[in-house]
Formats: sequence, structure tokens, C-alpha cells
Amino acid sequence: MKWLKRIFDKSEKHFSGSGKLAKAHALFDATKTVFFHPLRRTAFIPFLRDCLDLKRYMTFVLISLVPVTIFGIYNTGYRAGLGSGVELDLLDSFLHGSYYVIPIILVSYVVGLFWEILFAGIRKHKISEGFLVTGLLFPLTLPATIPLWQVALGISFGVIIGKEVFGGTGRNILNPALTARAFVYFSYPVSMSGEIWIPNLGAVDGMSGATPLAVAAQGNQSILAALSDMGFALKNLFWGFVPGSIGETSVFCIVLGMFFLLVTRIANFRIIAGGIAGLIFTAIVFYLFGEDPGSWIKAGPLYHLFAGSFLFGITFMATDPVSAPGTNEARWIFGFLIGFFTVTIRVANPAFVEGTMLAILFMNVFAPLLDHMVVKYKVSKRIPNV
Repeated sequence: MKWLKRIFDKSEKHFSGSGKLAKAHALFDATKTVFFHPLRRTAFIPFLRDCLDLKRYMTFVLISLVPVTIFGIYNTGYRAGLGSGVELDLLDSFLHGSYYVIPIILVSYVVGLFWEILFAGIRKHKISEGFLVTGLLFPLTLPATIPLWQVALGISFGVIIGKEVFGGTGRNILNPALTARAFVYFSYPVSMSGEIWIPNLGAVDGMSGATPLAVAAQGNQSILAALSDMGFALKNLFWGFVPGSIGETSVFCIVLGMFFLLVTRIANFRIIAGGIAGLIFTAIVFYLFGEDPGSWIKAGPLYHLFAGSFLFGITFMATDPVSAPGTNEARWIFGFLIGFFTVTIRVANPAFVEGTMLAILFMNVFAPLLDHMVVKYKVSKRIPNV
């Protein structure tokens, strides 16, 4: 790699100071640090020594997203085959899925990076590596047949309104990927509704297929029987062979990513554990005291846990270190309330069958308040100076 380093070292003078390409210094620096660890050191005490910089931190998150991304591509192609009456093999399913999913990811990265580079040039600061994760998380929350122009609008809104207006990475109060999804969800509900279009390889554009959360019981039928009749048994939800957004369907792949983030300590276990506990507790309360057997009130905790995007959201989005609380006690409360509001929104407001997005964004707003309350409580318990 010495030859590559020499190329960067010789070119750096043109991108810094009064060089001809000084305005593109942020892009040059971002490209260089992809290959080489930055050499910046703290100049004053306290001195910190750590090999995990922001770029490596985000790389770990990207690695954790590999299983859900690969399975999302495969499941999209597999369901495209089912939509045309053909059962595709593994390779064909992956190839057909790539036809739908890869363009969505590319548009998200190209458009999002455009805004990142633009704001970095205007503010004369370095390009944030945080977008490496945002640019992939956002496509994984979308259905495979969403128009690409809506992807471009969504990621633009997420980067500009969700992050840059607050000052950029590290200052945003909302998760940018969820902010982008919320914009698309409320602006273009047909593309993001519970009745999604499954890609079809035949003459028609697609076929309508309800996601698990959009299933409604008929007559005196229970919600569990309705889910079973539609093919949404817990086993299918666990492996992920169901309609849904690209990255949310496979519980197995999400758990793999969750395990990797917890082992490497990238994600804080308190938020994830608190969220699961809050969801299970709330689901049990509704199950015991609810009266409508045909609604999600009687679905039970496992269906609430496996269906929809809760596990995806609590693992990859709620654990965002910027928009989540910083104190341990607040993280438990933060996660628990996300689980609580997810179930509450699902059963109390059928217009928004997926409550995870709204629950996380709502708690993002209150994260600073939770930290403030925890710090204030701890200070009040100190022994006063005499």
C-alpha cells in the first residue's frame, strides 16, 4: 500500500491551503481515510488512545447490516418469482432481487453523498462517515418497488432537514434515516402502505400482498388464525419469507447483526434489552385486558416482536449514539418506552400499523430530557458540601 500512500501524499498539496483543488479537500480527505487511518492526534491533555475512530465505528455497523441486506435482496427476488407463478432458485432469486434493490441503494448513496459533500464544502469541514450507515439503513426500510425519485427525495430530506439544519453529524436530534422514511411515508403513503406491491416478472407490474401487520381478522376469526391463514406463522416470520420492507422481514438475520453489535460493544445493550422488555410487557397487558380477538390487541408478545420492523429499528436505529440518550439509566427508559409506544400505536391506531418508526422518532425528541432528568436526580442525591 506504500505506492497508494505516495499518490495521496503527492496529491494532497493540490487539495489543501491555496491549492487549485482546495474546495474539494473534504472529498479528498474522505477518500484517503478509507484506505489509511487518520494521523490526527490530540494536542493538549487529556490524551486519549483508541484505535476505533468514527470511520471504523461505522464500518462495524455496516458489517452488521450485511446479513439483512443480502437476505433482503434474495427475498425480493424470491417473492418476485412467486408473483409471476415461478419458484426461482437461489441464484435467480438473488439476481432478480438485485435488479430492484441495488438501484435503490445506489440512489440513496449518490444523492445523499452529494448533499454531504456540498455541506462539507460550504462549512469547510470534513465529510462525515456517518452517512455510510444512513445511506444503507434508509433503503432497507423501504419496499422494493418504491420509485427511485421518491428515494432521492427521501434521502435529501433526511440529510438536510434531519441532520444538516442542526449542524451536521453529532448535532442532530433525530435519526436521519428514520427522518427520511417518515417523509416518504407521509408524503407518498401509497408507496409505503401496508398493502405493498410485490415485484412481478410477468406482464403486470406486480401483485398486492399484505404485510403481517396489515392482516385483519374476518368475522369472528381471531387475529392468530388470520395470520396463520395468510402464511404468517412465527416460523415464517423468524426466517423472513414474508412481504415487507427490504431489510425488516428476517428476524434471524437481524439477530445476527444484533449479536455482532453487542459483542463489539458498538450498540448499547440497555436500549435493545429495554425496548424488548417494553414491547413484551405492553403486549402482555393488552393481551390480558383487551377485548377484541380480531385485532392486534390479542396477537401476543411474540407476534409483536417478530412482525414488522421493531427488531430492525431497536437494533440499528434506536442505538444511534447521537440521537439516543447518553446515560445508562436513560437508555433503559428510552428503550422501554420505544417498545411501549410501538405496541400502543399498533393496537390503538390502525391507520399506522407499524408503530416502530413513530416510537423511535418520538423518543429521539425526548432523549435529551431523559438525560437531564437522570443527571438532575443523581446530583440531588449527592451529599452537599459543608
